[in-house]
Amino acid sequence: MGKGFFNVPIAVNETVKSYAPGSPERNTVLHAYKEMINNKIDVPLYINGKDIKTGNTRTMSPPHDHQHIVGTYHLAKQIHVKEAISTALEARKTWSQMPWEQRAAIFLRAAELIAGPYRAKINAATMIAQSKTIHQAEIDSACELIDFLRFNVQFMTDIYTEQPESTSDAWNRVEYRPLEGFTYAVTPFNFTAIAGNLPACMALMGNVVVWKPSDSQIYSAKVIMDVFKEAGVPAGVINVIFGDPVMITNTVLESPDFSGLHFTGSTFIFKELWKQIGNNIHNYKTYPRIVGETGGKDFIIAHKSANPKQVATAISRGAFEFQGQKCSAASRAYIPESLWEDVKNYVIEDVNSFKMGSPEDMSNFITAVIHEGSFDKLAKYIDQAEADSDADIVVGGGYNKSKGYFIEPTVIVTSNPKYATMCTELFGPVITIYVYKDEDYSETLKLVDETSEYALTGAILSRDRYAIVEATNILQNSAGNFYINDKPTGAVVGQQPFGGARASGTNDKAGSAQNLLRWVSPRLIKETFVTPEDYRYPFLG
Repeated sequence: MGKGFFNVPIAVNETVKSYAPGSPERNTVLHAYKEMINNKIDVPLYINGKDIKTGNTRTMSPPHDHQHIVGTYHLAKQIHVKEAISTALEARKTWSQMPWEQRAAIFLRAAELIAGPYRAKINAATMIAQSKTIHQAEIDSACELIDFLRFNVQFMTDIYTEQPESTSDAWNRVEYRPLEGFTYAVTPFNFTAIAGNLPACMALMGNVVVWKPSDSQIYSAKVIMDVFKEAGVPAGVINVIFGDPVMITNTVLESPDFSGLHFTGSTFIFKELWKQIGNNIHNYKTYPRIVGETGGKDFIIAHKSANPKQVATAISRGAFEFQGQKCSAASRAYIPESLWEDVKNYVIEDVNSFKMGSPEDMSNFITAVIHEGSFDKLAKYIDQAEADSDADIVVGGGYNKSKGYFIEPTVIVTSNPKYATMCTELFGPVITIYVYKDEDYSETLKLVDETSEYALTGAILSRDRYAIVEATNILQNSAGNFYINDKPTGAVVGQQPFGGARASGTNDKAGSAQNLLRWVSPRLIKETFVTPEDYRYPFLG
């Protein structure tokens, strides 16, 4: 069979559609939304290329209409988890040996299926399951997932191209093997793209995967698997299981063939998983790779030279898009006294102009938070702020869960820079602001660095370059993604590789080759052309 050095299509970021009134994409996605929300689906486990229905089911409902049932999903027993592991290991025998260009073709096809025939369906599913506005669904479940799939293929070829020096005597080459065993993907509710990327990027590099999506994202995860199946991902390569997370994880981590965890979720859970892997370390055939992107207490700091309207917009977008349920969402801000009145008035004006309700009404900027547990947590902190003498709610503060889990976008101002909501990750549409004296800028930068255990994203807004330099230096360990004169959200694959350190994760930068390198185990091959036949070196005389 003839072979060649194959060039993959140059990766380009998918264009974000506008969904403006009267646009064809708006009409198409609304049609899909109405059809899907009015028809119930049944989501089985997916093991070894087969749909598995256990009969033990739970219902799925939109957060913005929690009494409306859109479907059911089946819960796994331990036997199903063990079957997913064994079938993955069997699939590895052929998948790991498949030529890389064939794996690439599968995931490039998946990208184009989402860009075309599945676009309205995956966006509508994300609007229903996660209460995203059409814009938030489009930049996530369509564009970002497409970008992950396209750019990961390009990153894979870049990695394979990285080779050692050779000489006329010997040919040195590195092959980038998949990890020995199987990998485990644990994905969050808030980004359909992350849910698709975590298992897909590992599979692209030749690994086999057991994937556990969030219970709150199963509806749109089903669309991802439909895409992967149509794209040609072979049976057993990606197996999907739902159910008791403790039972599933215990079963996975007890296997001696466990070789890697790709996780996005809470800091506490990730630390517990890390500890559990450590406790099992003597059982494994290889040291497992552990990659996690976890929590954030992301900040905005404005310098006195900043434009107040720009600061307000960074807050309004950075804190309240997707109800603040982005790990990068701004949840604390530091504003100088000289700007505060203008910034406050602009933010209040913005918040009062927000419409809130179902994502089906595309004039709504705010929809519901993901579930009742999140709603209750946020309501508790809002009530506490109402009662505390060192906090004041300047706009928002209302909430109602009679139909959906709706929390008003809320701005708390505190005189205490270590107030609870300045330090605690809330994961909702609540931002807390500390107003500092203009002359205390340097001290406030140190306060930003010391206040939170997290280090995911942050932003500085300033027209003074010296102030920007100072912030960039003092805050060098405070954010894995640092934004100058912008909100701290909206990382684009291939442009802003994403991840943070400290309690925010291992900073392995999703959307870059750095992440894919964690899912391979290089093997150096040295081939000597003329093999020595005498042990004696010249120094021996």
